[in-house]
Amino acid sequence: MEFIADIEIHSKYARAVSKEMVVENLALWAAKKGIKVLGTGDFTHPFWLKELKEKLEPAEFGLFQLKKRFQPKNSYFDISAIRFLLSGEVSCIYSKNNKVRRIHHLIYAPSFEEVDKINTQLGWIGNLKADGRPIIGLDSKQLLKIMLSISSECVLIPAHVFTPWFGLFGSKSGFDSLEECFEELTDKVFAIETGLSANPAMCWRLPFLDNKAIISSSDSHSLHRLGREATIFNTDLSYSAIMEAIKKRDDGLVGTIEFFPEEGRYHYDGHASCGVSLSPEETKKNKGFCPKCGKLLTVGVMSRVLELAAKDRPEGFKPEWAKPYYSLVPLDEIIAEALDVGVNSKRVWEEYDRIIKIFGSEFTVLIKATESDLKTELTPVIAEGILRIRQGKVYIEPGYDGLYGKIKIFTKEEREALSKQKSLF
Repeated sequence: MEFIADIEIHSKYARAVSKEMVVENLALWAAKKGIKVLGTGDFTHPFWLKELKEKLEPAEFGLFQLKKRFQPKNSYFDISAIRFLLSGEVSCIYSKNNKVRRIHHLIYAPSFEEVDKINTQLGWIGNLKADGRPIIGLDSKQLLKIMLSISSECVLIPAHVFTPWFGLFGSKSGFDSLEECFEELTDKVFAIETGLSANPAMCWRLPFLDNKAIISSSDSHSLHRLGREATIFNTDLSYSAIMEAIKKRDDGLVGTIEFFPEEGRYHYDGHASCGVSLSPEETKKNKGFCPKCGKLLTVGVMSRVLELAAKDRPEGFKPEWAKPYYSLVPLDEIIAEALDVGVNSKRVWEEYDRIIKIFGSEFTVLIKATESDLKTELTPVIAEGILRIRQGKVYIEPGYDGLYGKIKIFTKEEREALSKQKSLF
């Protein structure tokens, strides 16, 4: 069966995460979004793990469902169909090759028994209660060793690999290759996660990723951001089938759902405090220094990809093994721009709920709905917005140094013209 999975999120116990990120709400919003399998996030945190054990029950192998008594009552969505996969994220901070490394890794396990064993060993090294994404003074290779020693079915996937501060290939504390990080265990790392500021096309330019799968996840800190990036599978519904599809990169791994990478917080180079955003070419002209304050710039994802890319793989290079991907904008952002109001406006969420009830889920609207259905059921400006995004016709001001990029679908004149079409009907 084909389904969408978002297997990197966070719980209410992680820093800067909404208190609404609890299991019941996660299941409801996964259904709204059209996500079939959702990572639990943060299984290393003892309080969150206790809540997961209380509220989830086994379903298919390595997957869990919300116990009936905890399922929110809702006549529009089948909450019982949502599956959870046990996931966590660890921040490894350590010194290697005379450089301090700060690397985030996604970790997965098929059962609570394995999770308990992982937490026991990590608890000897770091304080798991401090944050849902704990900081562990542990070499990445040693973390992988711990995972594999507990079970061959435990999985480690480097997270948002190009992010400057915490990505495996990040400009500030990362490595220049997987081998430099994992050494003889490199073949045990069979996938990487792109992060919001990169997409698969950027990864295709790096030859050392040719035998690695590319997945995407939301890294969501709030309910409405679930699925802003995700991975599409066509497999049996089980932990082992999902991981095997990633490992083999066969037809079971269909592709990914992506941000426009320019919208990510670290796509370009720059200095947020100075309001300076530079393309890789402009950074080279300035020799890596901020033209305002003279300090070193935060070198972003695009520059880092160009630094690591092979000379015979220019922009647009596509290997034979490449999987397709969709670049999308969340539906609430499309509605907000169409209505020319803030994304947290009551009008936005009233319209969002109306649309979801018609189409069944957000991903159905953004990916599967026909042009005819969109134009029949939606206002002209919202329908046109979705169609433009599918075609990649957007205006983007790239993000940099922790600031999200700004994306626009319409000019003011275009929006006004489309809004007048509504009044004619």
